[in-house]
Amino acid sequence: GFDPQIVNRDNPAIIFSFRSRFHRVIFSQRIVETKARLSNKLPALSLEHNTRTPYHPRKSVPMRSTRSVKAPPSPKNSAQRQPGEHIVQTKPGLMIVNLGTPDSAKTSDVKRYLKQFLSDPRVIDIPPVRRWLLLNLLILPFRPKKSAEAYRKVWTERGSPLMFHSEDLVKKLSEILGDKVQVELAMRYQNPSIKSALDRFRANGIDRIIVFPMFPQYSTAAWGSAVEEVYAQVSKLWNTPTIQVVPPFYDHPAFIEACAQVARPHLAEFKPDHIIMSFHGLPERHMQKSDETHTVDDRHGQLAASAEPKQGPAHCLRSDSCCDKIIPANRNCYRAQSFVTARALAASLNLTKDDYEVTFQSRLGRSPWIKPYTDLRINQLAEQGIKRIAVLSPSFVADCLETLEEIAIRAKQDFQQRGGEDLLLIPSLNAEHPWPTALTKITQDAFNNVMAPS
Repeated sequence: GFDPQIVNRDNPAIIFSFRSRFHRVIFSQRIVETKARLSNKLPALSLEHNTRTPYHPRKSVPMRSTRSVKAPPSPKNSAQRQPGEHIVQTKPGLMIVNLGTPDSAKTSDVKRYLKQFLSDPRVIDIPPVRRWLLLNLLILPFRPKKSAEAYRKVWTERGSPLMFHSEDLVKKLSEILGDKVQVELAMRYQNPSIKSALDRFRANGIDRIIVFPMFPQYSTAAWGSAVEEVYAQVSKLWNTPTIQVVPPFYDHPAFIEACAQVARPHLAEFKPDHIIMSFHGLPERHMQKSDETHTVDDRHGQLAASAEPKQGPAHCLRSDSCCDKIIPANRNCYRAQSFVTARALAASLNLTKDDYEVTFQSRLGRSPWIKPYTDLRINQLAEQGIKRIAVLSPSFVADCLETLEEIAIRAKQDFQQRGGEDLLLIPSLNAEHPWPTALTKITQDAFNNVMAPS
């Protein structure tokens, strides 16, 4: 029968047994709840009071809960809730990246610029020890003084032409894009650095950055180096921003038409006997290493920056017609892309094949560079009796030392000394009216109208 002594409150054994049993029940119940919640069988915990049905840990049936769970309130208008509405939306940043220029025309500043520029393994792609010896024993002791003299010929009250043309471009882009996009200028070498542009974006809370390298044709020494530096600086940030890069735009209709619009009035007024489209030169080995028929290393899936081709390329420079069209083998070939630009620009200007030719300038060192050479062809044309030459520079979007001093001054003097009458350098795009608009069009096409003008 029932013995009232068994449930005596003062009986310590009964109290201990009851508490231990109660704790085991609660603990087991918590374990089952946790497992169910992890498998998405229970809703999230509610902060309201919960009631539970009795549960016996020795029974094999699952626990049932009758706790009240308050569902999250739904908005009155479901259309108000959009995916990602709780993510902080910020305007994108546009980074305009060009090659760079010395801080001044002083020999010391030019030397510092040349040291950084020529130390880049994508520019002088030879083994590090050889590059160091070449740079420090043969180039830096002598070339900065000569280069500084050339810079002083084109330096203005506003400073470097490349710098102030780039600054003007950024200003006009900012006017076109308005408050929707923050535009910043960066240089691959010297100032303003890529790091400083990233810092300015971060200071304004911008985490999505569009990088626009100002190099129409792809080359590892310019486009590749600039993009590599962007990624290198971004990788150092704890909060890594989203980076999008505008691809080379050598054949984009907006770029071609902008070049044609700048050139037309000058050509109409000057009336040249012949036109030269002079592109920046590169060593032939750069073209060979870009030949996709042999440059992929089977072990690593990539080509070392200082590696020489182990075998001759199957396509590049194998024939005079290797650059006649873009195919998979030469899709990253600077020379092939330059010819595409020249043909498209000639068509826009209504030039025949006899009206113009393509050349390459600014060669350095003794290794063979891509041909034909601009300086030699200009001299030959003068000796052939050509009197008036107009020179376009479709690989430079802003006038700089290579256009203003090398072509407009030195090449013109050489041409006239050999019997030529006049040589006209057609201005680069700089910040002329068609170029900022064309630049926004190129970016919109690359990224699906994420930068529509305001």
